[in-house]
Formats: sequence, structure tokens, C-alpha cells
Amino acid sequence: MKVRVQTILILIFISLQNTGDALSAPRFSKIPTDQIGVSGGVVSFVCQATGDPKPQVFWNKKGKKVNSQRIETVEFDEGAGAVLRIQPLRAPRDENVYECVAKNTEGEIAVTSQLSIIREDLLPFGFPSIDMGPQLKVVERTRTATMLCAASGIPDPEISWFKDFLPIEPALSQGRIKQLRSGVFGEYLIFLEQSQVPLQT
Repeated sequence: MKVRVQTILILIFISLQNTGDALSAPRFSKIPTDQIGVSGGVVSFVCQATGDPKPQVFWNKKGKKVNSQRIETVEFDEGAGAVLRIQPLRAPRDENVYECVAKNTEGEIAVTSQLSIIREDLLPFGFPSIDMGPQLKVVERTRTATMLCAASGIPDPEISWFKDFLPIEPALSQGRIKQLRSGVFGEYLIFLEQSQVPLQT
């Protein structure tokens, strides 16, 4: 009977160990969306994945990794995320389907996003526009910096903030960065606890 009890305990312990070390194929945590850009402007596609081991994320165009002086891939989260940034936009050269691929030893997944480009003089009614962009600021270290971005459009546009071409996530900043919407239509404020590199919208 003692031998049987010991065997059961060992089997349970091994089972718990295996559960904790389970590997998993990639899954997207941030999926890029289709975008419409303005000729001469800029667009950024954000893609991120999770998995065990941590997947590597990269971007393809027509089945090949993007490679252009105007197209830049900026990695974050140790390579598990990547921002595809295109500037300046050229039509019809840049109009295409771009593919984000996440890969690890357990599998590979992909998602696509469509980029369309229109001329600035042909923008449809209600197309979003930035009425007031963030300005360069110099503040003392440990002081609070406030940056303003105002946009208009129909429907009301959503505003995203980037630093060094990477998306800013206030929830992960440990309270150092706060994004607030003021009473003005389409106006957002971002607060930084100390001096930062200028932000881009």
C-alpha cells in the first residue's frame, strides 16, 4: 500500500510540472486594421502576438519581407511585436495587402491588412484631419509635460499616440503617462511625468 501511495504522488507531481511548462502556438494580441492613407502622408500598422516560446513577428509584402527606404519595421516586446511604418506614401506603389506573420517553434499564423491611398485634393467629406498637432516642448526633468492633439472628422476620429514610432500604452506606463479627452470635440491631452522625446500622432 505504501508503494502505491508514493507512485500516485509522483504521478501527480509530474503532471503539474508538465502543465506549467506547456508550449503554445502564436496568437495575435494586436491585429492590424485596414487603413486609408493620404498621398505624401504616413501610416503605421501595429501587430503583436503571444505564445510560448515568445514568437517573432515580421511583415511581408507580396510574400517577401518588406524592404524599402520608405518602409520601416520597428520591433518591440523582444520581437513579439512590430510596427510597419510607411512614409511618405506613394500611390499606386504602396497600395497593397501587407501580411503580418508570427512564428515560433509551435506554429505560424498570419493576418493581412489592406492599404489604400487617396490624393489630398480628393479627400471625401468627413475624412479625418489633424487640426492641431503636438508641439516640441522642453521641460525640466521630473516636471509634468502636457501635449495636445486635436482632430476632426465624421464620425469622430480616434487618436493614437506614438513615441519613437512605437505605440504608447498609458496602462503600461505605471502612471507616468495619462491620456485624457477634453470637452472639446476630438481633442486629446497626454500627460507625461517627466521630459520625453517629442511624440508623434
